[in-house]
Amino acid sequence: MNLIEILNKRYSVKEFDSTKKISDEDSIKIKALLRLSASSVNCQPWHFVIANTDEGKKQISKSTQGFFNFNEAKVVDAPQVVVFCSRIDMDEEYLLHVLEKEDADGRFTEKEFKNNQHMGRSKFVNIHREDEKDLQAWMDKQVYLNIGSFLLGVAALGIDAVPMEGFDAKVLDEELGLRKKGYTAITIVGLGYRSDNDFNAELPKSRLKEDEIITII
Repeated sequence: MNLIEILNKRYSVKEFDSTKKISDEDSIKIKALLRLSASSVNCQPWHFVIANTDEGKKQISKSTQGFFNFNEAKVVDAPQVVVFCSRIDMDEEYLLHVLEKEDADGRFTEKEFKNNQHMGRSKFVNIHREDEKDLQAWMDKQVYLNIGSFLLGVAALGIDAVPMEGFDAKVLDEELGLRKKGYTAITIVGLGYRSDNDFNAELPKSRLKEDEIITII
């Protein structure tokens, strides 16, 4: 697998071929990509809604009406759509939930290691909650780490994607009942295969020059 070649080939799809479906095997891998992403102190402050039915995609597309209608077709024509959601709080109950899952998975060979993990993670959370006062932004950053690795991962599977921030989060949160579950939508990613009519597929990739964005010291 040549990651540089994959990165050179991937792009944000502007038009999906709605007749091509994602296989069950790849759907399993897609869910694994979502679960295995890195996050700061392994806090995993995310939830994902996957729509692979017309009804599910129609629900999501309600957030792409009006000003955001340029994204509607990318939602309804994509074989699969993933809504990336961020937690709206990270309380003690959740931190203990993560800790106990780590313990069950064998992460701690000594009880003190478990205690140290909980204290360290709680310290980071409280820094962002009480000192920096940016807990929501910090949790959102972890979700964006996931999105970045996800886009690379699906490209490695030969699946095209388009990340979209152009949607009404309030509408989508209400439609999917996310706030009641403690989450808010931050990005939609359409998945599938590019249409032969997708103009963006034929355009060259454009990135700033290496010597402009990289400094070696």
